Amino acid sequence: MRILIVDDEAVIADSLALIFRASGFEARSVYSGERAMELAPSFEPDVLISDVVMRGVTGIEVGIYVREHLPSCRVLLFSGQAATSDLIQAADTKGYHFDILTKPVHPNVLLDYMHDCAARLESKHAGMH
Repeated sequence: MRILIVDDEAVIADSLALIFRASGFEARSVYSGERAMELAPSFEPDVLISDVVMRGVTGIEVGIYVREHLPSCRVLLFSGQAATSDLIQAADTKGYHFDILTKPVHPNVLLDYMHDCAARLESKHAGMH
């Protein structure tokens, strides 16, 4: 399963990628929404994990872009800022529903989420054969 991690705090993005790779996932980290939108079409992640508030393109904008181009990709947004609820609600009213976690997020919570996504992906593929 491929995971794309987006956070303008490189240490967070890189740490998460390291944790996911150590757990057997294929993970890439990028540090801006723009870079995530450049990489997503070729990397084809199964899951996008993105901070919401970043300079330039927000995580919500990345989530919408990924959903439009890779509809089967799960999108998990995380934020430490209460102000993001308005942004998330605006996306929700446009029909874009994302999973949300509040920072700080314990790595075990993210690993449980990824294992759940992987199990759903496996059962989906098993149903196709």
